[in-house]
Amino acid sequence: MNDGAAAEVTGDGLDEPRDRYPDALRAGALLVVVLGHWIATLPRLEGGRVVGTEHLLRIWESAGALTWVVQVVPLFVFVSAAVSADGVARRLADGQRQRHWWAGRALGLARPTVTYLAVLAALALGALVGGGRLLASFDTSLTVHLWFLAMLLGVQALLPWCVRADRRFGLKAVAALVAMAAAADLLRAGVRTPGDLLELGAHVSANPGGFGWLNMLLVWLVPQQLGIAWKRGRFAGPWAGAGLLMLGVAWLLAAIASGYPVAMVGVGLAGNNMLPPTLALVGVMWLQVGLVLLAERPARRFLAGHSVARAVAVLGALGMPLYLWHKLVELPAAWLGERLGVPIDAGDPGMAGFWTGRLLWILLCALMVAPVMAAVVGFEMRRRRDVAAATGTGAIVAGGLALLGGLAASLALGAWPGALIGLALVGVASWLLRARPRPAPGARE
Repeated sequence: MNDGAAAEVTGDGLDEPRDRYPDALRAGALLVVVLGHWIATLPRLEGGRVVGTEHLLRIWESAGALTWVVQVVPLFVFVSAAVSADGVARRLADGQRQRHWWAGRALGLARPTVTYLAVLAALALGALVGGGRLLASFDTSLTVHLWFLAMLLGVQALLPWCVRADRRFGLKAVAALVAMAAAADLLRAGVRTPGDLLELGAHVSANPGGFGWLNMLLVWLVPQQLGIAWKRGRFAGPWAGAGLLMLGVAWLLAAIASGYPVAMVGVGLAGNNMLPPTLALVGVMWLQVGLVLLAERPARRFLAGHSVARAVAVLGALGMPLYLWHKLVELPAAWLGERLGVPIDAGDPGMAGFWTGRLLWILLCALMVAPVMAAVVGFEMRRRRDVAAATGTGAIVAGGLALLGGLAASLALGAWPGALIGLALVGVASWLLRARPRPAPGARE
């Protein structure tokens, strides 16, 4: 990943020895995201041509339980907070303003996103002229993953406050966030009697977001607060891991029994625990943090004695480009599958050849991701990497709003016209978030 601030998935950018365990966690989570997205995309063919796509969970609701493991966004937030906590604490101790740090993060994210949206917008414009059958088949799936970048920017803007909260309250800060998230779900559900609590999930699912939209912030702050507490040594070891793992399983089973959807995904995909996030999603956080603690000692020994640490470092360096571009490679993969006659449309789960078709689809995507990554990394390496972030409050606020607005437009409107609108706004954000050199005293302007 270029630009130290694109560290949404890489860390704090400080010159100190790397802790490879968090890097390995991020690398593993990134691979889960990439493979999970590819597996979940089901191209549909007619006459050997792709005419549309479906999502795996639309046709196989039982797979929702798999999202308890593959919904690794909480893990990303947890690890990012742990990696960044010391740097933020040092800046707080030195009296430095944290907005400059956040501006660097936002700028490092905006620059590669401009490249991605520029290519996607060009493809969309070309499709308007020459017919965009393949692009239309994928459309919003090419921008849906950008929600994570917007969410992470939002919670990381509050990272200094979370560090202060940990310093003052310790794990009580985590408990307070969980309590507030529970209150948001209770208000959304309109609970009136103790008996309603037994069907809390059903009431939450039956009602519009309402107060539940508070959990767009509260729920995602929970893994951030947990990550800081882990870094501070407030909990550690296999016994704590086993306890959190059991808590996560019990939490999820109780949530499902009360009527929350099984799948930890977004709108229309076997339920909705994501928009807005619900209390059920917190169970996934306990589960994943428990696994992190259980795996920590053997994983550290493994990373210390094997060359896999080098592979982890390489994957970490490719984190941002791979996350941004892994969905777009589905277009050339579908095109190649058509030309070769690969049976990427294998019907429904349970039908003969379904999982063979999934495997062939993943292989096509993996084959196409290599040249795409080579082109993207080659381009990004030629760009200036020492661009300083803005320090003025006005520029940072305006740039941050433009960046979030561009990501939101791309999410809501898809490849067309979302990518074009998003490109304009993210481009403006990149310009606003850059430091402007001040003229020397006495120099003419």
